[in-house]
Amino acid sequence: MRPPRSAIAIRHVAFEDLGLLAPIMERAGWSVSFCDAPVDDLSDRAIRDADLLVVLGGPIGAYETDTYPFLSTELALLEHRLRRGLPTLGICLGAQLMAQALGGRVFPGKVKEIGWGPIDLTPEGKSSCLRNLHTKVLHWHGDTFDLPKDAVRLGSNANYENQAFAWGRNALALQFHLEADPRQLEEWYVGHAVELSAAKVSIPELRATTQALARPVATQAEQVFGDWLLSIAPIDGVLHFSAGA
Repeated sequence: MRPPRSAIAIRHVAFEDLGLLAPIMERAGWSVSFCDAPVDDLSDRAIRDADLLVVLGGPIGAYETDTYPFLSTELALLEHRLRRGLPTLGICLGAQLMAQALGGRVFPGKVKEIGWGPIDLTPEGKSSCLRNLHTKVLHWHGDTFDLPKDAVRLGSNANYENQAFAWGRNALALQFHLEADPRQLEEWYVGHAVELSAAKVSIPELRATTQALARPVATQAEQVFGDWLLSIAPIDGVLHFSAGA
């Protein structure tokens, strides 16, 4: 029997976790450990060399390294993994950190996106794991980024040109929350209450839309993440399995 593959998920706030991605990874044979970026040692070799690293979202900017010094260590970690082709998935803040680690600029955007909306796939996106994006996704960000050199843009929308990119075969960055579990978003409504109020977002309306989309968003998360996990290429000394096995 093949041993579980090692994945580490980096959280920035406790309630922004793997969500729908957790059971998908479990079924695909991944053993997941968590670390909390503000307090854990991100330079630990077990994190640096994990078979897969998932960097989750959070309500801070990738560029706020003076205010949150741990971000400098996190950026160094991402640069190490990305330059070596080690499998890495970034979501929202995680995607922005990946862009910055690759030399892209991260900066406040022209509009805060909070709520369910579409993604327009590029031709490259339509031939990637994102081809299974058939319904709206959850946007929850105010920052954006320039596309890093050699990255492949996979998706955009009316507000932001860069919503998803791939870098090499083993790195995927999603500015939107494909992993968000509709059943757990009540925690987000509380944790981000000040932000929601400032943005004049109606929580009852957001809740109603979330409930209506619960089934299709779970299906598309299964398809997109499932396909991406199968596409990861083995790296000598890191992944001891065949990606299609």
